[in-house]
Amino acid sequence: MMQQQEEKKETADLTDAAMIRYLTAGEAVFARTAGGLLSVKTGEASFPVVYLHCSFPHSNRRVYISVRTADNQEVGMIRSLDDFPEETTALLEEHTRIRYFAPSITRIVNIREEFGYTYWETETTAGPCRFTVRSGGHVKIVADVKLLVLDVDGNRFMIEDVSRLSDREYKLVEMCL
Repeated sequence: MMQQQEEKKETADLTDAAMIRYLTAGEAVFARTAGGLLSVKTGEASFPVVYLHCSFPHSNRRVYISVRTADNQEVGMIRSLDDFPEETTALLEEHTRIRYFAPSITRIVNIREEFGYTYWETETTAGPCRFTVRSGGHVKIVADVKLLVLDVDGNRFMIEDVSRLSDREYKLVEMCL
C-alpha cells in the first residue's frame, strides 16, 4: 500500500514536471521593482522577484524563456517575447541581457587557491575584475577552446580562447579545471 502511494506520488511529480504553464500577455504583468529587479503577477499570485532563463534553444533569447523565482521554482514559460506589448518586451529583454551578461576575460593577473575557493584577479572586456570561484566544477569547458567561469555570486565570465593565454595564465586556469 505504502509502495503504491510512493509510486503514485512519483508519477504525479513527473506529470507535474512535464506540464508547462505558458505565461501570456493577458495574464502576466511584469514590472520593475524599486531595486531594479523584475517582478510578475499572474492572476492571484504575485512573485516579488523573478529571473529569466533561456530554455530552448539556449542561445535564442526571444523564445521559450522560463520565469523563475529566486528559489528556482518555475512560475511559467514565455513562448515568445513577440507575444507581449512593446514596453514589456523591452523590460524582459533588459533582464535577459542582465542575466546573461558575461564579460570576456582578456588577461589573468593572478589566481590564488585557498580553502576550497579560487580568487581571480583579471582584466575583462568590462574592466578590471576580482571574483571568487568555488572549487570543483565551476570552470567549465563549453567549446573546444572556450571556458565558462561561474563565481560564487552567479556571475559569468568567458575565456573565449584558452590557446591565446600565456603559459603562466594557462597553468593558473588549468588548476581550476
